Amino acid sequence: MVWLGLWNYWVVVVLMMIGLYIVIARDNLVKKMMGLSIFQVSVILFYVSMGKVSGGTAPIIPEGGGEVVYSNPLPHVLMLTAIVVGVATLALGLAIVVRIHEAYGSVEEDEIIRMDAPKA
Repeated sequence: MVWLGLWNYWVVVVLMMIGLYIVIARDNLVKKMMGLSIFQVSVILFYVSMGKVSGGTAPIIPEGGGEVVYSNPLPHVLMLTAIVVGVATLALGLAIVVRIHEAYGSVEEDEIIRMDAPKA
């Protein structure tokens, strides 16, 4: 059962599709931001699971030497940076949604577009 060892990739695909669906199908701007956040989590999970080596240890040279299988720490470090950038982006997006709500009185995309449409 090879596919049982790939469960994390199925989780990535499911999370990615859920996030994409929320972004496309919802009109509420807060829900769209949450969908983007779910999508981002799936990408981070994908990179972290690709960086894991079966049987690998932390890249620290043992005292006695010998041959050891190491896991690459670079994808994990890069994803820490991506998490920080994602949190900042989400915070900025939600701040913009709050400002839109103050200006238009709604966070529903179709209502905002209707209010902004030129009157004929």
